[in-house]
Amino acid sequence: MIAIIIFAALMLIGGGFFAMNVKKIRRNILLGRDVDRTDNRSERWKVMTLVALGQQKMFKKPLPAFLHLCLYVAFVITQIELIEIFADGLSGNHRLFMSSLGGFYTFMISFIEILSILAFVATFIFLARRNLLKIPRFVKSEMNGWPKLDANLILIAEIILICFIFMMNGADEVLYNMGSTHTRGLEGEVGSFGFAVSQYVGPALFGGISEASLATIERIGWYGHIIMVFAFLNYLPFSKHFHILLAFPNTFYSNLLPKGKFTNMESVTNEVKLMLDPNADPFAAPAPAEGEVQRFGAKDVQDLTWKNLLDSYTCTECGRCTAACPANQTGKLLSPRKIMMDTRDRLDEVGKNIDKHGKDHDDGKSLLGDYISAEELWACTSCNACVEECPVNIDPLSIIVDLRRYLVMEESKAPAELANMFTNIENNGAPWQFSQADRLNWKDEA
Repeated sequence: MIAIIIFAALMLIGGGFFAMNVKKIRRNILLGRDVDRTDNRSERWKVMTLVALGQQKMFKKPLPAFLHLCLYVAFVITQIELIEIFADGLSGNHRLFMSSLGGFYTFMISFIEILSILAFVATFIFLARRNLLKIPRFVKSEMNGWPKLDANLILIAEIILICFIFMMNGADEVLYNMGSTHTRGLEGEVGSFGFAVSQYVGPALFGGISEASLATIERIGWYGHIIMVFAFLNYLPFSKHFHILLAFPNTFYSNLLPKGKFTNMESVTNEVKLMLDPNADPFAAPAPAEGEVQRFGAKDVQDLTWKNLLDSYTCTECGRCTAACPANQTGKLLSPRKIMMDTRDRLDEVGKNIDKHGKDHDDGKSLLGDYISAEELWACTSCNACVEECPVNIDPLSIIVDLRRYLVMEESKAPAELANMFTNIENNGAPWQFSQADRLNWKDEA
């Protein structure tokens, strides 16, 4: 009974903290402007299935994709074993489903063990790629400090979790060989569970150990497993690994418009249409604005859309966007990954200010200027390479464009080349320094 109470307490505390943190993140995301992403649901389900579930875009690089797939499938399939652990913890049983499922149970646990071995190997390779091979996209300046530590912590935690799984299964295997087991209906029997890996690993590691010690090892593995699960669950909201959960809604709400099609502000579009309408009264008073006046472009995270903010929390910090960015490749300051990381960091800061001071608190800081510089923004060529490369359909370009829009339309700040172009368009109706009357003079030069 005490064990059931301890497990229930762990579940309530772990689940409660996770729910509280998820609620804060949802609040932060909804600080953004509204944007409609509910159209074409069939296409959205297709995109989510292919990109998030099927990891379609990961397979542009086959080896990392296969290694990631090992971790991904192991994570998904082991949730089946987690269901049994929850059932055992709340009922006081052990391997509750074994007697009723028989051979299928042995197959499923064996499958999980094989996936766990593949995940174990993949984890060590990922650690080596980050810390020994020093692949360029993992050693950019924005990856110093916490981002690097975060990636390593989760990989080390994965190794510890797998060790707990084999402690639990291996000790159970040896106990069963001795005719001593927690599993109801199998007491006194001597044999082997027949699990694919632990039937060999268990005797090799724990053979010759006393029954009492084996029971302790098994309990350490069992509780270690579930504690790691709860710890991981509550670590997710503070880590880049939150993409494990957010990849699905993020891909579902992807921008389905053709790449390169920029959004226009409705108020500006209406004004331009009015200017070009020959039937419009040029002396008529403008229609009053409906609702809150929208800022031109974005200065802070509240000026971005909720999808932009969801993107920032979904970012995996893999660096594929930055590796593909032509501006970054030529040594310019721009890194699309840093744009997403800065957006998330600023959003977290705004959320903490709300928790501490209330929603109307102004800390005197903003995303533009304090986190992202104008130099970074103007280095972007708007080529969409970052959007194309992202494995979970994040769109750094839309944030860059909105920040640049603010610089131009609110602060009248633009590089000299653009300022000259704007002047020519205003005076000559074209980007060049030729009047409309002189534009066709070249045809007479022949």
